[in-house]
Amino acid sequence: MTDLSAYEIEREANIARNRALLEELGLKDTSTSLGLPPKHTPKAKAKPGQPAKRPKREHVEQAPRRLSARLRKEVIDPHETPTQRRKREAEAKKRKREEEEERIAAEERAKLAKRPRAHELDLAVLTEAAELGDTELGDLRGIFQAITNVPVTRRIGDVRDWVFERSNQEERELEMLRSKLGKMKIVSRAKVTDNRIYSSAYHPEPSKDLVFVGDKHGQLGIWDARATPDEVTDEDGNVLPPSDKEMGKCWRLQQHWPATSQSSISCIKFDPIDAHSVFTTSYDCTIRRLSFVSSVSHQIFSSGDTLITSIDLPPSGHEMWISDTSGTLTHYDLREGEKHTRRYQVSDNKIGSVSVNPTSPHLLITASNNRFVRCNNGRFRSGKIVSDLDVFRLWDSRKLQTIALGTESSGLVDHDYDYETVQTFMGSTQGRGLMRAEFQHGKSATSAQWDPRGRSIVSTSYDDSVNLWELDAAKYDSLPVFPSFKPFSRIRHNCQTGKWLTLLRAVWNPNPDVYPHFTIANMQHSLDIFSCKGDLVARLSDRERISAVQAVTCSHPNIVERCATGNASGRCVLWAPPNA
Repeated sequence: MTDLSAYEIEREANIARNRALLEELGLKDTSTSLGLPPKHTPKAKAKPGQPAKRPKREHVEQAPRRLSARLRKEVIDPHETPTQRRKREAEAKKRKREEEEERIAAEERAKLAKRPRAHELDLAVLTEAAELGDTELGDLRGIFQAITNVPVTRRIGDVRDWVFERSNQEERELEMLRSKLGKMKIVSRAKVTDNRIYSSAYHPEPSKDLVFVGDKHGQLGIWDARATPDEVTDEDGNVLPPSDKEMGKCWRLQQHWPATSQSSISCIKFDPIDAHSVFTTSYDCTIRRLSFVSSVSHQIFSSGDTLITSIDLPPSGHEMWISDTSGTLTHYDLREGEKHTRRYQVSDNKIGSVSVNPTSPHLLITASNNRFVRCNNGRFRSGKIVSDLDVFRLWDSRKLQTIALGTESSGLVDHDYDYETVQTFMGSTQGRGLMRAEFQHGKSATSAQWDPRGRSIVSTSYDDSVNLWELDAAKYDSLPVFPSFKPFSRIRHNCQTGKWLTLLRAVWNPNPDVYPHFTIANMQHSLDIFSCKGDLVARLSDRERISAVQAVTCSHPNIVERCATGNASGRCVLWAPPNA
């Protein structure tokens, strides 16, 4: 028995004396005899998923500090001879020169470590910071092999799909959708990245729930949400129960460098041809392509010192549209290479997003900080780009061919047209119809996107609205300018994310086989799902397991009842039917 101190002995005696007094007075069970309800014990709330490993802190190499002789406390012999003094001074001079050379070399290494990596990076380098073992690396390579066994081509709809003559048919489809999506619950959750999630994409492989997310520091998180998780222990070495640990398996790849806020991944897109590679854009002004076949990441584009905000690819997969903070849209033919890009400064403000119409790839949508959403025609002829966008602009290919052939380039590349050149052409007779339509929000437009049919458009803005358009496909080529371009539905939605949350964006479900609908985060910690007509389909929430805004959303391209959301701490949630 452990020896007790005098204080502890006295305390135990007082407790025993008080207990005996209560029993003598018959007051021990007073609360029960008076009929008072027993003390309520609050139900334990679900803990957030515990990470399997602590993230490795990056070691920052410090350059040697310069110290004076006084601080070095150099002791000088007062009786030294002139020869000894000369020798000591020569050694001090040599040591000072070596220290200076070492300091300069350390500064150069530190500068190189902060520069973006333009060379090819294999899986070992990408996962170096995560310190993955051979088993974990083997699991990741197995995932890559599984999703490359069968190519999964991006599917698109038809502009005539889901257009009904009778309203009861549409109501029936809407009720069927509500019955499916309303049953979704949280089936998996995990901390996928170390920092705030900026972007996400759901891989189209139908046999897996594979979610890719990009965070604030250039990290690409890969989450196999339904995989069997590894055992996780707490600080005392006890195995955590299933409800308290991470679900699925995740891997963290440092896709962009340096690992700071200068490398935030702003957009993620899969190759629409076979989904065997993923494209990521970053604030380090580069676009990288990670191949699942070779497990190698390589840089395919650099914008110099201009931040890239988003990209989109048509279903053909051979071209790419790039938007940036300078108001420029860049057309990049992946078959030609970076040297043959064509750049058009269509706005004097930041363009936050660009979207390509999947059924009519010459129609493009942009959302920008000048509050506009515009629709443009970006057709191509004779290898010349015919496109320019700002907010909502539609380009006539013949007219844009004129700007490509009839004007001089103002930049360092062969086809680089500044804002003045584009505006001059738009104001000319030849440029009429270049911008097909535009709509001005009350505040900055944060996103605009085509649905899988290429018929409906949804936009979000800081004016706390989600706007919907449904266009007549017959007028895509018959009219140079849309006679009216006003949204038919305006949904009030809080979009005031502030500084610490990722911007809320409405994202269409890419599955063309289901009634068109989109997802958007709710500031009340729920996931909102709306139909293409603006009807609320479902509002998914779990107050016990979710305590943060799920700002980033995405949906499975081939399975209807699958949604993934991410928040500002790097945690992701998978929504699906409980028995799926």
